[in-house]
This record gives sequence, C-alpha cells and structure tokens, in this order.
Amino acid sequence: MEQRLTHILTLALRHHVTDIHFNIRREESCQIEMRVNGVMKRIHEKPEDIRFFHYLMYRANLDLSASLEPQTGRFETEVNHTTLALRFAVVSSYGMTSGVLRILNNHGELNTSLLSTDPSQAVWFQEICLHRSGLYVFSGPTGSGKTTTLYTILNEVEGKKIFTLEDPIEVLNEKYVQLAVNDRQNLSYADGIKQLMRHDPDIVMIGEIRDSIAAEMAVRCALTGHLVVTSLHSGSCTAAIARLEDLGVSPLQLSDILAGMSNQRLYDTTNGAKIGVYEIMNRKEVTYYLTHHETSSEFIPLSTRIKTAMELGQIDPSQAAQDLD
Repeated sequence: MEQRLTHILTLALRHHVTDIHFNIRREESCQIEMRVNGVMKRIHEKPEDIRFFHYLMYRANLDLSASLEPQTGRFETEVNHTTLALRFAVVSSYGMTSGVLRILNNHGELNTSLLSTDPSQAVWFQEICLHRSGLYVFSGPTGSGKTTTLYTILNEVEGKKIFTLEDPIEVLNEKYVQLAVNDRQNLSYADGIKQLMRHDPDIVMIGEIRDSIAAEMAVRCALTGHLVVTSLHSGSCTAAIARLEDLGVSPLQLSDILAGMSNQRLYDTTNGAKIGVYEIMNRKEVTYYLTHHETSSEFIPLSTRIKTAMELGQIDPSQAAQDLD
C-alpha cells in the first residue's frame, strides 16, 4: 500500500497537483483522479485500490466503522527524500464514498515576484502587508490559486505577528500561528476571532469567506484596526463586492475598510510553470466603484490582462482562450 501511495504522490508532484480525488461506488471499484491544468485526469485503476482507500483512512487515523460520517485526518509520509504533510477527507452518501487527499506543503517557492505576469502587480502585493489596517480580498473561481496568493504574500512578511483562521488549514507554515475552525471543538469563526484578538495580532488571515458569519468576523476584525487578508469565490472584483453585500456587509462598511481586492486566474507558462493573471482594484478604484457603481476608466479588467499575457507569450493560449469565450 505504501508503494501505491508513493507512486500516486510522485505523479501529483510531477504535475504540480495538490488534490487527489477518490470515488468508490458500492465497494465495487475505486476511481482515482487528479486535476491537471484544470482537467480531471484518471489514474489507471488497480484491483487493490479499495483496500488502498481504507489504508489512507487508517493512516489518517479515521474511524473505519463510522464510514457514513464526514471525517478528516492528517498524516505525513516521505517521497523522494521530502516529507509531505497530507490531509485526507472522506464523505459518504448512498452507494458512494468520496475522498480527497490534499498535499499541504506542495507549493514550491512562495515569492510575490513569481505570482503575476505583470511586475507592477508584484509591487502591489508586497506593499499590502506594510499597511497597519484594512481589508484585502483575493477572489477568483475554484482552483485559481487564491490560497497560494494569500500564503505567498504572508510568507514575505518579517517582524509582524501573523495569525490565520482557516476552514480547513490548506498549507502548513511555521512562520505564523494557524487555527482551524472546528465546530466539534467549539471553535467557530466568532470564537476564533475572539481568541486571536487576545494575542494582539498585526495581521489576520481568514482563509475564505463562505457565509455571513465569516464575512461579519472579517469586517469586525478590520474595523478594530487590524490588517485582514482573506479570499472569496467570485468571477470578478465587482462580483466580489456584490457578494460581500449579499452576505450582509454594508456599502458604508466597505467604504471604511476595503483597502483593495483582486480577481485571478491560474495558467501554465510557456516553460511549464504556473502563474496568475490578476485584475486589481486598489483603494482609489474601490472608492470610485462604491461611489459611482461602475469602474473607472483607469481600471483594467481581467479579460484585457489575459489578452495581454497571451499576446506577450506569457501563458498557454489554449487555456486562456477558455476564459475569453
């Protein structure tokens, strides 16, 4: 079983994959897939893969007798002389069991200069954590690299106390204190923020705003004079603002605390690396939009950024074309 694990993780590392998906149907077959360049690729099945799935549950210290309950566990293993931190999450429904094995430390070098196709945007990223207060929101669809952007920005901060509140923790990092939201241990977003405030943080990272409670906590934390960075699922910066309002954040609150935001997509470069294309709203653009309900003439939308990156040969045009249809 350990040999099978090593083989699958080696494939994941080779293709810069962080999530490996398992689907078991009626205990008859186990389908294993991983998302490569936005497309789910199936791994050749083996007869023992159902046993392998149970082995992963065992390694993650999950309860094999409680197969109908959602469970999450962690473990470590060594591949090519590198220790990988892994999280295995399992959920079951009638006739189907699904699992996701995530590599928590497969993000390579975290450097803001490598985030974007536009060097001027790297400067914007670097300047974020120089501020003492405000809310910065990093938005985009699933798989666009929002989490990596957040961690990369925080990774370059020196001399400040950083705390994160995540559900769940996506990337392990010893530079800051990471708390995981856990309802079973009575650590909600509200409780987590209360705990963090007692430790006098300079920067608070809230992993993702998914509901009104997380939105309220992010706003409350920023209103108390802290610097808050977070992510949000949306298709554009303006859609992210609308989403925050839908979650109960008032335009007046946004005008007070929203210091900047971005929306991104993730593409392959011509040399096989990954890079983001971003549209960015700085404080000036945010204020203009909240006042006039439209973007200014200076705002550069994501579609223009993508076209420019394609014309300069910075990204794979076949991937980018899908976002311009």
